[in-house]
Amino acid sequence: MRTAAVIGTGLIGTSAALALTRRGISVHLEDTDQDAARTAASLGAGTTEPADGPVDLAVIAVPPALVGKVLADCQRRGLARCYTDVASVKAGPRGEIAALGLDTVHYIGSHPMAGRERSGPLAATADLFEGRPWVLTPTADTDTETLNAALELVALCGAMPIVMDAADHDRAVALVSHAPQLLSSLVAARLEHAEETAVRLSGQGVRDVTRIAASNPAMWIDILSANAGVVADVLDDLAVDLAETVAALRALQAADEGTRREGAAGIEAVMRRGNTGQARIPGKHGAPPTRYETVTVVLGDQPGELGRLFGEVGALGVNIEDVTIEHSTGQQVGHVQLAVAPVAARGLAAGLRERGWGVRA
Repeated sequence: MRTAAVIGTGLIGTSAALALTRRGISVHLEDTDQDAARTAASLGAGTTEPADGPVDLAVIAVPPALVGKVLADCQRRGLARCYTDVASVKAGPRGEIAALGLDTVHYIGSHPMAGRERSGPLAATADLFEGRPWVLTPTADTDTETLNAALELVALCGAMPIVMDAADHDRAVALVSHAPQLLSSLVAARLEHAEETAVRLSGQGVRDVTRIAASNPAMWIDILSANAGVVADVLDDLAVDLAETVAALRALQAADEGTRREGAAGIEAVMRRGNTGQARIPGKHGAPPTRYETVTVVLGDQPGELGRLFGEVGALGVNIEDVTIEHSTGQQVGHVQLAVAPVAARGLAAGLRERGWGVRA
């Protein structure tokens, strides 16, 4: 691949363009919002000048409902030799593309499983897709050249290709992305009119659950509109579980000891199911999940403190597998939770204490 076009310079489109330009690909940017395109260009994502001839690959980075229309326009103009879209829903756009009678030999659907709660070109980063799954949904018509172009795009962006059927993809993302977004928003919505004293008690648990609730509603309406039925099915199943959990909690308040035991058993059952489900989420580099030990370090809110901590962990010969920062409300300190291999945890805690850090393992 030497040349590419990116149509749509939001978070995903601009991030893909940045990744491609970093690899030496000439990228031509298009967007109905000229300011967004110019902003992406100013960040080094490419040029807003049109290509002299057909580019090797056009990446259509628009909402699902617009994919068919934009692909039709691109093919009419002969913009590229091969085409892909990066919309987060695949079956709907595929159906529209077929209904429009577009060329499906040189088109392949795709979806990088990456994003942020922020949107727009200013939120884009060249490494957004590094190590992330990137789903490809070829049809029986998709030719080898187009598949190879999409695989090269994935490789240039540092992602991992996964080939799936479009409908299977939509069911999967409803479960692991779309429904969690709504659940996060529902939990965060409970905080809207909560007492200030309650909100100030917010710890890492509620921060983790509500992080993605900061996402752009307009963007999510576009996504959910294209996958509404499947997401509703997931939420229907969750509603059954929620009703059973509410009943179990009510039972814990009962005067009868037998009823209380049934309530406790119900809560334990749902939490154990949660343990089992959470353990299935892939771990580092997509490998089976690994259980790490957590070493918590008290960190002052001064420039360079986090870098100094990481440097001393490295000097102790310990690899940080994951890190979480929990901020203390109203205080100029935070707690950095370092996930490390179990065999390294005790030595790391002792080594950091010797260097003057406040540590609890």
